[in-house]
Amino acid sequence: QVQLVDSGGGLVQPGGSLRLSCAASGFTFSSTYMNWYRQTPGKERELVAGITSAGTYKNYADSVKGRFTISRDNAKNTVYLQMNSLKPEDTAVYYCNAQFKSATFWGQGTQVTVSS
Repeated sequence: QVQLVDSGGGLVQPGGSLRLSCAASGFTFSSTYMNWYRQTPGKERELVAGITSAGTYKNYADSVKGRFTISRDNAKNTVYLQMNSLKPEDTAVYYCNAQFKSATFWGQGTQVTVSS
């Protein structure tokens, strides 16, 4: 059974940092491209960052380039999103995502709120 468990969200002041984690199980994590998405009320889910199976290549949304870093630890079946210089517009629910075997899997989401 595929499972993605998101954690690490919280309330942070503008300019602060958070690190999100996604613990994966039930599939071959080390062979799977992983993504982070985010969503705010009334808007579509937005791709934030993606990372190849070996961690060699990473992609970012323009809005987070230079501030966010995606990484993974295949020994721990975990993907991370380090978020620095956070802005109020980064406030959203963040979701881990994996796509394979013609199916899409999501974590339960973790709330990030950037506010003073």
